[in-house]
Amino acid sequence: MSTNDHADTPAPAPASFAVSVPDFPDSELEVDELDPAQIVSGNPVVTGKVLWEAPDGSQVRGIWQITPGVVTDTEANELFVVVSGRATVEVEGGETLEVGPGSACVLREGDKTTWTVHETLRKAYHISY
Repeated sequence: MSTNDHADTPAPAPASFAVSVPDFPDSELEVDELDPAQIVSGNPVVTGKVLWEAPDGSQVRGIWQITPGVVTDTEANELFVVVSGRATVEVEGGETLEVGPGSACVLREGDKTTWTVHETLRKAYHISY
């Protein structure tokens, strides 16, 4: 295994790869500190792992997890699939999305959302910037 000198830069992944998202070890997920202004209620903790990033930073693929609580966010262009947990995602001026295992969801860049996480939610995602 090679050492990555840039801790903030994910190591390049092969063009094709597979990981078991439900079984991906929690110990390999990295804490992503929430801005306290995003927390509406509870004490949610966000963790994740970037599995691949385009060299120009225009696309990112990975695993993301959040524990129960209520948070707000401004979204990027994202497609994700929930593998475990449940949440209600309210899109300002739009739909309220109930997501759980097997849900595929698309969020648009600039969507302002409120996430009410009922059970620790884990998803696999693809974001385009």
